[in-house]
Amino acid sequence: MEYFLQHFPQIAHQVLDHVWISFLALGLAACIGIPAGYLASRSIRQERWILPVFQILRVIPSLAVLVLLIPFLGTGIRPAVIALVILACPPILLNTIVGFREVPFFMIESARGMGMEEKDVFWKVRLPLARPMILSGLRTAMIEVIASATLAAKIGAGGLGEIIFTGLGLNRGDLLIIGGGLVALLSLTSGFIFDRIRKRILRYQSI
Repeated sequence: MEYFLQHFPQIAHQVLDHVWISFLALGLAACIGIPAGYLASRSIRQERWILPVFQILRVIPSLAVLVLLIPFLGTGIRPAVIALVILACPPILLNTIVGFREVPFFMIESARGMGMEEKDVFWKVRLPLARPMILSGLRTAMIEVIASATLAAKIGAGGLGEIIFTGLGLNRGDLLIIGGGLVALLSLTSGFIFDRIRKRILRYQSI
């Protein structure tokens, strides 16, 4: 508590950096994973091209990606965000594929029979029914990204990893408790807020 109170402004800045890096990576991963997942869900042939690429990227450790990117992008936030995007894309992609494929075919046919154009079928039928699975993928990716964003401190991108790595280097248990506890608290808080938003978006399920 003494260290926390004495260094509160610095810790608050590290929390904000951690949040910024995490949600920037999550937003970029969503922009990549959701469209790619939709394309892969349309045909088995497209899935065979798209899915293996993301599965290969998933098995590469984030720390290895950071090291590989340093010669090209240097240190700082850019390589850290790219590594986190690679980490976050697979769960979003997989859940998007499952979500769109679980849309009942008879509902799509009914929409077409009512005279809907394909764009209306997508926005009013496919996407709303696939949304629960997509949101579940986003939640999983968010938790993984927040936990892994601590590695960003290794290349000078900031975040709560600075406290953790400092604690490891100095053998300071108090710093490890502060850094690890804040990451855990941030993950739990983000998960709670996301669940509240999810319930509001999917409020029709409770009717």
